[in-house]
Amino acid sequence: MSTVAEVNYLSDRVNAMEQSATLAMAQAARDLAAKGVNVINLSVGEPDFTTPQYIKDAAKKAIDDGYTFYSPVPGYPELRKAIAKKLTTENNIECTADNIVVSTGAKHSIFNVIQALINPGDEVLIFAPYWVSYADIVKYAGGTPVIVGGTIDADFKPSIEDVEAAITDKTKAIMFSSPSNPAGTLFNKSDLEALAAVVEKHDGLFVLADEIYEYINYSPEGHFSVGSIDSIKDRVITINGFSKGFAMTGWRVGYICAPLWLAKATNKLQGQVTSGTNASTQMACVTALEDTDNLKKATGDMQEAYLRRRDLMIDLLKAIPGVKTNVPQGAFYLFPDVSAYFGKTTPEGDKINDASDLSLYLLNVAHVSSVTGDAFGAPECIRLSYAASDENIKEALTRISNALANLS
Repeated sequence: MSTVAEVNYLSDRVNAMEQSATLAMAQAARDLAAKGVNVINLSVGEPDFTTPQYIKDAAKKAIDDGYTFYSPVPGYPELRKAIAKKLTTENNIECTADNIVVSTGAKHSIFNVIQALINPGDEVLIFAPYWVSYADIVKYAGGTPVIVGGTIDADFKPSIEDVEAAITDKTKAIMFSSPSNPAGTLFNKSDLEALAAVVEKHDGLFVLADEIYEYINYSPEGHFSVGSIDSIKDRVITINGFSKGFAMTGWRVGYICAPLWLAKATNKLQGQVTSGTNASTQMACVTALEDTDNLKKATGDMQEAYLRRRDLMIDLLKAIPGVKTNVPQGAFYLFPDVSAYFGKTTPEGDKINDASDLSLYLLNVAHVSSVTGDAFGAPECIRLSYAASDENIKEALTRISNALANLS
C-alpha cells in the first residue's frame, strides 16, 4: 500500500505553477549567506530604505486608537477615499471610493482581478519582459498568457503593430507594468494613447495597468496613467500599492481602481479568501497619502538616490565587455543583455548555456545574486536591482566583471 509520502495528492493547478524565480534566488542568496559567505544581493525587488518615520508613527497611533479589529473587506472608507482622491488629482483617473478595493499587496490585487475577470480559455496579452508572477496568475485562472515582447534597442517596448496582431477573439485583457519590472521601461503618454486606439476597436478587451513603481520615475514627462484616457477609461483596471514608492514592502497593502462591477466582484472574492487588510496598516496608509509635505520629501529623496545608483550601475556595466544595457526611466532595476557570455566555459570546465547558468555562476563564484531573464520572458538577460548602497553596487559590479573575465 502506498504511503502519503509516495503519492502526490497536490492539485494539478498547484503542480503546474512555477515557483517565483525572484523569491527562489533571494532564498538561495540567504542560504549562502547563512554559511558565512559575503553575498551582495542584487536579486531582491525591495527598497533598501526604511519606511518613512511619519508613516511608522501613524501606524503606532492607529494601534493606540484601537484599530486592532477586523477591517471592512474592501478597505476602510478613509483609505479608499484617500486613494480615490490621489488617483483623481495626481493621475487624472475619474473614480470614487466605490471603485477602490484594498488588498494585501499589489500581487494580491492582481490575483483578485484575474480570478474575477478571466475564464478558462481566455487569452491575456502580457508585455515582455514581464514581472514573474503575471503568467502564472493567468494560468491559475485557466487563462492563456500570450507574450508580446520588445527588444532592448526599443527600450523593451513591444511595437503597437505586434500588439494588435496578437489580439484574437479570445483576448480578454492586456497586462503590463509602467515603470516596469524588470526593465524599468516607462510607457509614456504617446505609447499609451496608441495602445488605447487599439483597445477601442475591440469590445470586451480590458487593460490591467500595474503602476506600483509610479513614484520611482526619472522621466521629465512624469508618470502617465492609461486609466486617464477617456475613450477606454471604463475598461482600465489600475493596480498600485505602497510597497515600492513608500518603502513599505512588509506592510502588504495594494489596491485596485476598477469599474464598479469589477470592484464589487473582487470584493466578493476577497471576502471568501482573506477578508480585509491589516487595520492599523491601512490607517498608516491614509497618513502616507494625505501628509503631502512628508510624502513629497520621502518619495523625492528616494527617487534621487535611485537615479544616482542607476547611473552608477550603468557606467559600471558599460565597462564590462559584451554586456549591453538600456537606460531605464523608472523602477530600480537594470536588465542587461548578457547573451555574449552564453557558450563560454568556467575555469572548472562547466558550460554557461543560458542566463540561468550565468546567474548561478555569479552567485556561487562572484557571490552576487541576480535573477535570470528566463523568468521574465527575456532569456538573454539577467535582472540586477540597484536598491542597494553605492558601496555594494561598486563591489558587486567589480566581482561580476572579474567573474565574467574568467570565462573562456
